[in-house]
Amino acid sequence: MNILSEILNSGNGQVLRQMANQFGLDESDARNAIASLLPALAAGLKKNTEGSKQGTDDLLSALIEGNHSGYVEDPDTLTWDRAVEDGNSILGHILGSKDVSRKVAGKASTNTGIAPDVLKSMLPILATVVMGALSKQTSAGGGQGIDALTSFIDLDGDGSVADDLLDFARKLF
Repeated sequence: MNILSEILNSGNGQVLRQMANQFGLDESDARNAIASLLPALAAGLKKNTEGSKQGTDDLLSALIEGNHSGYVEDPDTLTWDRAVEDGNSILGHILGSKDVSRKVAGKASTNTGIAPDVLKSMLPILATVVMGALSKQTSAGGGQGIDALTSFIDLDGDGSVADDLLDFARKLF
């Protein structure tokens, strides 16, 4: 299962409903917002793990030890201050700066018609959910964590992440 499906279907759609309610969106708009923001998170993860065994090891360690799966298993936790703090920390690692986060939200706003401020607020929560979904798949064992990560980064499923990163960069700048 790809990461978007995992997020949208977690808990029979509870994560999607929680995020929609939390940000005053209907489920369709929340789905579009998530789909529009995910490429930036995938590109950030790819950048941090590309060509770096240490980056990949650090990410897998965070997935295994970070207890992020709780955000997917209990969507009510997404309203906690801790979810925002964790999400901002995750964003700091994968996007690098608030300026990049603002650009991501701005581009997603253009794509979805949802206000940039709503998307900026949604981004850290989505980051916790992404880590939660990846963590859940990682804890399932059998290499699923690496497979899930690769699938997440290769958004179009063509076996190459280069085109996904190029498409994302073109949209962002």
